[in-house]
Amino acid sequence: MIGLLGKKMGQTRVYDAAGKLVPVTIVLAGPNHVLQCKTKESDGYQAVQLGFDPQKESRLTKPLAGHLRKHNGTPVRRIREFRDFSLPVKPGDVVGPNLFTAGDFVDVIGTTKGRGFEGVVKRHHFRGGDSTHGAKGWHRRPGAIGQRLFPGTVRRGLSMPGHMGQVRRTVQNLEVVQVIEAEHVLLIRGAVPGAPGDYLVIREAKKISKAASEAIRQAKAAAAAKAKEAAKAAAKGGAKAGK
Repeated sequence: MIGLLGKKMGQTRVYDAAGKLVPVTIVLAGPNHVLQCKTKESDGYQAVQLGFDPQKESRLTKPLAGHLRKHNGTPVRRIREFRDFSLPVKPGDVVGPNLFTAGDFVDVIGTTKGRGFEGVVKRHHFRGGDSTHGAKGWHRRPGAIGQRLFPGTVRRGLSMPGHMGQVRRTVQNLEVVQVIEAEHVLLIRGAVPGAPGDYLVIREAKKISKAASEAIRQAKAAAAAKAKEAAKAAAKGGAKAGK
């Protein structure tokens, strides 16, 4: 499974091959430095360790600096392991968004925006209390949270007010609309977790294989070609009718 570390830069809109306006997220997906290649013989499992976002060596912790020095790695801010990396790489290599092509599907992992302390209406979509008929002070409260006699305690996992957001989330099956290799940028259809500047993990989709994505890409290309031919035929028919 291939993957990259990246950073969310913002959102915009672009036109696809069929001329449709597509909302995309701009992701800075490189350069990623290969720091270490783990094998089953030496480490018990196969994985590739990637680093992203250069950092001053003086700002690294001593254990991390020693680890990077041991493998002749570049000082970076973020490190992530990808198990069963399907591409042959070695320490010192640099990989980027060219691992993916337009039409591929990816899963994006990130940390959602922090919303602070929120009540049950916003956090868990409770309806709240009545606004009339004698209801006083219970408009946005959860109501009863326990029992009187048995068991006499609050149920474990009960939806209650608390900290909202700032949790790890994975958005699956997002389409890569465009790859700008010169700028290490991926344009991914739709929204991804986090605020601009937050770090992301972009990996190939687990639920849509490469073969399935290729079939979808070919079907879209065929549909676009058919629509183009139909538009040309309609234009020719209109020109003849005008004569």
